[in-house]
Amino acid sequence: MTEVFLALLAGLIVGIVFAWIKLPIPAPPTLAGIMGIIGIFIGYQIFHWIF
Repeated sequence: MTEVFLALLAGLIVGIVFAWIKLPIPAPPTLAGIMGIIGIFIGYQIFHWIF
């Protein structure tokens, strides 16, 4: 759980820094893009679980 919290905190800090220096966010700005990333992660986990 600590990893998840630290990852969220790091993401928040990066998001704030990018907004502060007026750069586009380094992540998909839409729900579809985020779901694509989640799908890649789940597919990777399923592959390792099966094989």
